[in-house]
Amino acid sequence: MMRFNDVVEAVKSLSIDEKQEVLMLLQQYLREEYRDNIYKNFQVAQQEEKQGNLKFSSQIDELKGLIEE
Repeated sequence: MMRFNDVVEAVKSLSIDEKQEVLMLLQQYLREEYRDNIYKNFQVAQQEEKQGNLKFSSQIDELKGLIEE
């Protein structure tokens, strides 16, 4: 397995076009990971709602209290 420093050195030796391709790939991978995390959090929230563990309020003081719990 490559160490982080090895990866950095390998990227430094690439051409500009190759570096841009790596950059685009990394951005795509990050977007996918963010989407996956959002979806997982959504699923957890849905489950918590089904179990009655979510609390809602339109009152600011009550919301502050919920945040502190």
